[in-house]
Amino acid sequence: MLDDRTDATADELLRGAGLRVTATRVAVLEALRARPHATADAVYDGIRGTLSGTSKQSVYNALGDFADAGLARRIEPAGHAGTFELRVGDNHHHVVCTECGRIDDVDCVVGEAPCLHIPEGSGFSIQTAEVTFWGVCPDCRATSEAERPRGSR
Repeated sequence: MLDDRTDATADELLRGAGLRVTATRVAVLEALRARPHATADAVYDGIRGTLSGTSKQSVYNALGDFADAGLARRIEPAGHAGTFELRVGDNHHHVVCTECGRIDDVDCVVGEAPCLHIPEGSGFSIQTAEVTFWGVCPDCRATSEAERPRGSR
């Protein structure tokens, strides 16, 4: 399921999350729309040419505000920089390429949310369940196959 907020303007999304609308927040939000699973550095690199005067710290602050307000979700695959995504309205997981770091969404593997359960009696109140699949993406697989000598395939 994709988030049902895709048609809303950046201003509407920010106000709906209780956040003040600023040029930096609008630019960061639009950068995340254009590139799901973006790191803070990638977002900064994407907006600094069009929004002069914005600091990297301002981008980090905006992303943190988005996560705190439930507008964005921070995911932190082991060994990789934290990334942010706007898909927050469902229970989905991620697959990470071990070669290039590409991250894709994986819909809930076993039907409806929550699709994972902990043993009864644990005493925990679960807020989120995160599953990360690791593998080689189609692009990296094609590249490595093309680089192998003909007789070794």
